[in-house]
Amino acid sequence: ALISKGPLIRLADSLSACRVLVVGAGGIGCELLKNLVLTGFKNIEVVSLDVPNVLYTQYLDCVQHTLFVNLRLSVLQVAKESVLQFCPTANITAYHDSIMNPEYNVEFFRNFMLVMNALDNRAARNHVNRMCLAADIPLIESGTAGYLGQVTVIKKGLTECYECQPKPTQKTFPGCTIRNTPSEPIHCIVWAKYLFNQLFGEEDADQEVSPDTADPELSWNPADTEARATASDQDGDIKRVSTKDWARSTGYDAVKLFNKLFKDDIQYLLTMDKLWKKRKAPLPLDWLEIQKLVPANIQQLTCPQEVTGTGLKDQQVLGVAGYSQLFSRSVETLRSMLADKGDGAELVWDKDDPPAMDFVTAAANLRMHIFSMNMKSRFDIKSMAGNIIPAIATTNAVIAGLIVLEALKILSGDVEQCRTIFLNKQPNPRKKLLVPCALDPPSANCYVCASKPEVTVKLNVHKTLVLALQDKILKEKFGMVAPDVQIEDGKGTILISSEEGETEANNSKFLSDFGIRHGSRLQVDDFLQDYTLLVNVIHCEDLEKDVEFEVVGDAPDKAPTPPGAQEDKNVANGNKDSAEPSTSSKAPAEQDDVLIVDSDEEEPSSSTMDVRMESGGHKRKLHDAETGEASAKRQRLDQPLAADEEDDDIIALD
Repeated sequence: ALISKGPLIRLADSLSACRVLVVGAGGIGCELLKNLVLTGFKNIEVVSLDVPNVLYTQYLDCVQHTLFVNLRLSVLQVAKESVLQFCPTANITAYHDSIMNPEYNVEFFRNFMLVMNALDNRAARNHVNRMCLAADIPLIESGTAGYLGQVTVIKKGLTECYECQPKPTQKTFPGCTIRNTPSEPIHCIVWAKYLFNQLFGEEDADQEVSPDTADPELSWNPADTEARATASDQDGDIKRVSTKDWARSTGYDAVKLFNKLFKDDIQYLLTMDKLWKKRKAPLPLDWLEIQKLVPANIQQLTCPQEVTGTGLKDQQVLGVAGYSQLFSRSVETLRSMLADKGDGAELVWDKDDPPAMDFVTAAANLRMHIFSMNMKSRFDIKSMAGNIIPAIATTNAVIAGLIVLEALKILSGDVEQCRTIFLNKQPNPRKKLLVPCALDPPSANCYVCASKPEVTVKLNVHKTLVLALQDKILKEKFGMVAPDVQIEDGKGTILISSEEGETEANNSKFLSDFGIRHGSRLQVDDFLQDYTLLVNVIHCEDLEKDVEFEVVGDAPDKAPTPPGAQEDKNVANGNKDSAEPSTSSKAPAEQDDVLIVDSDEEEPSSSTMDVRMESGGHKRKLHDAETGEASAKRQRLDQPLAADEEDDDIIALD
């Protein structure tokens, strides 16, 4: 008996002595912290930017901390106090900060025996993946999407890294579609979020909401149509000035804002005749006319917290009159919040901030009505506006438990026994909800963990600015934080420096100004991530419209797919912009089909998460609620599974 207990005693000692890092303290993170201390972990450090959510406090059974939600204080303090009630002797260090800040460098990561991710965005996941590779520290990745979940282990040289498999890029929409001719609810929701920033947040020239006179579909005389526009000086004239400046000049008058956005701007759009030859023309709204339709109980109908006989308020769809009142009240609330912050202050849009969510819900629905679309509930708009899938508490709890089980294997020295584990919505034909799957080895073509990472980028060197190379290609596309770029021209020319001010003068110049041409090679270093990438440049003058660059060859979006299979995509932690690493195993083709189910990245909602059974229950696909597009799916690959894993269906969701 003493001999059999020996390994357990050693493991218990290891748990109490080792230092572990948890990144993220949201839905999964809060549950994970509780599990860690109850399992015996004593030294835990947490880095998170999350703010409290009522759902998170439910995980920790701390109703008293609901006050923190209203005060918008750090969720870390809430989580730390709650977890210490389970184990007062635990040593928990909390950092309310971004894990991507320079102080959390490779040396910081080397302080830990294990890192556990509980994140909800791809950029942070990419960064932690690279830091753990650089520090050679095991990483446990996790994610949930509604009732689906996944846990996997990443170990340098042994398994795939988070970026070994390509991730679907987030959809973008042309500015003229958002501003002039929306055809889907998501277009109106994006417009409403842009509007929030233009009125109350940080203005961005790329997020303009006024009619776009540069729309390529147009072939009219702007001077003539401007003369025909009938905007009212009383209710908010159409002026080519900053939206925020105009709003301030009216004192954020809700009626003037309403008429400017939903009447005058729409009348101006109607003067762009060519846009409406093959489309249904929008219908302007007038505040005074709508108020005649306002029922006596409109205050009750638009109360965000009200529960009526037909269900939760968030799941109801109000009429135009109801949304006009909600728009007015939310503008007044946001104006007061902005005033309380003082001159020059800005608000940040947050899906969990009721006034901000009310504003986007009202503005988006009013625009949907104008463009003859069916309006959406607040619940659906929140899902799409936040690019999220509503979190399920039990799913997060199961995944948090699985993270700890994989952590115990790692600390016991049994990394080879680690598995990717999928949590399915329905039992598979083998009656299993939890399906383990052998970890895949690193991809030889990975642009992150390969021995010599290299990519090829196709662009127009005469039209691509150095700033675009830095921000859109290196930071946004390849997930770098502070890249340094050197041209391999025999001179070691420094194109971009991470040191502030050193190469800012280069930002407005084209790549060709530095002798970069077809076949040029750029060495890119991110010293924070301890990451080097070689970029091969292909000059191309016939890229598709609105496409600034393409990654070609063995790059992220073109990673090779095994024979007879499609791309493998994975689970996100309540945010579809955060795909998980693919680790599905392979099995002979004659066995049951295994499909990877993906959701659309831009428009998640409760309905898009339904997994529909087809043809005898062996094939599943997910349909996008807005576009009707079927999601990608993949059959089981041809690497043999362990004996007890054969015939298991595996489902993963991004």
